[in-house]
Amino acid sequence: MTAPSSGETETEKPAIVLFRHDLRLADNRALSAAADTGKPVIPLFILDEVSPGIRPLGGARRWWLHHSLAALDKALKELGATLILRSGQTLAIVDDVLEKTGADMVLWNRRYDPPAIEVDTALKSGLTDRGIASAGFEGQLLHEPSTLKTGSGGFYKVYTPFWRALAAGDEPRAPLPTPKDIRGFEGTLASDTLSHWKLLPTKPDWAGGLRESWQPGEADAQRRLADFIDGALEDYADKRDRPDRENTSRLSPHLAHGEITPFQVWHVLSGLGDRLGDNVLKFRRELAWREFAWHLLFHNPDLASANFNRDFDAFPWRYDETALRAWQDGKTGYPIVDAGMRQLWETGWMHNRVRMVAASFLTKHLLTDWRAGEAWFWDTLVDADAANNPASWQWVAGCGADAAPYFRIFNPVLQGEKFDPHGDYVRSFVPELAQVDADAIHRPAAKKAQKSAPDVKLSAAYPVALVDHREARQRALAAYQQLRGAHEHHSDQPRKRRQT
Repeated sequence: MTAPSSGETETEKPAIVLFRHDLRLADNRALSAAADTGKPVIPLFILDEVSPGIRPLGGARRWWLHHSLAALDKALKELGATLILRSGQTLAIVDDVLEKTGADMVLWNRRYDPPAIEVDTALKSGLTDRGIASAGFEGQLLHEPSTLKTGSGGFYKVYTPFWRALAAGDEPRAPLPTPKDIRGFEGTLASDTLSHWKLLPTKPDWAGGLRESWQPGEADAQRRLADFIDGALEDYADKRDRPDRENTSRLSPHLAHGEITPFQVWHVLSGLGDRLGDNVLKFRRELAWREFAWHLLFHNPDLASANFNRDFDAFPWRYDETALRAWQDGKTGYPIVDAGMRQLWETGWMHNRVRMVAASFLTKHLLTDWRAGEAWFWDTLVDADAANNPASWQWVAGCGADAAPYFRIFNPVLQGEKFDPHGDYVRSFVPELAQVDADAIHRPAAKKAQKSAPDVKLSAAYPVALVDHREARQRALAAYQQLRGAHEHHSDQPRKRRQT
């Protein structure tokens, strides 16, 4: 889509650029389109947590947002513009800025979660009614969920055919460069301050590990991509599942905040030729998992609150507050799970393989509703987004689209031994086990009755297992059979239309 053209007189009227999940200057089509008009530009970020359906950000995302907005404002000032901050309902704030500045154009990059789509649709309608030019651009996703359809005209519910359709499409466009300069708005316009929003934790300040682990902003996103291309990508296909190695890109929080676009990542990968063929293909498929999650959310607005497979509405979840808290605190007695949960709390991030193991443990070993885990991750992950987080939880729990079968239950001991064979990952986050030998470090849960055994050096400070793996597995399978039985019993009954 091309930005509306403007006449000579209209160039004096400013254009508003809405920033949302696109906290960057490069490959920002809305910003570039505004700069190209020659109009004064008003960059505007609205912290909207009051429009219907908008999900308030979790604590870790709020921490990241503070620093990302600070970096964006600094970068904009270097080009001649100032970021305006407002909090409240999007429509009301845009109306206020239009009235106070005389702006005659509003540009944005499209969003794809249904509540945000409703806000933007209403905004565009209102602007059109008032004769205000507007345009939306792509940038968050490689594909448009409304146009990528199955042969029958529906949406994709299985990843593999989705990937094939995505890969068979046109090559993603080349990313845009950063605008050379921006004509900033010189009028007076009130702005909130980041300190006023109180996005950072204070009492207690739990963000020390986040500060040590991350540098939010577009510049660090590009640095991480370059470091990944020059290093870990070479072994990505073989070693990406190893949490004890630095073999993942760690671009996820930068993508979640739009500090980098999938177009930029894809373009860099395309320039590598065939030298890293299998590794490039594998990484592209991981990017496509993100696309698939957003595809699902676009077509399923309640992805974070309702089972995609509604047969799971009858699943016999248990609620054990003590067990849930032990899982959250990384005190389950299973080292790979506990290391992951402590890494999450300390750094706001967890290795993807460990995320699957930890999620499986909560939903299958503890029979805890996946929504409890999704809510915890939403609050503690710096990369939590409205699509990936619930889609991944539903996948592990067995109730999602293209889900892992419910009877696939990760054995946390074997997973630890396979993917953290020397125990280095566990030792990094579970200091109670720092002195345990590699051949025993993933098995203290199984040795809980043998703490005095001379061949096992266990710390008394490390908790015993919440559950026995074999017993928990049998309990989970029995629950699944109970669900299947209930489903088969009612399979001959007339089905009522399900509300989604």
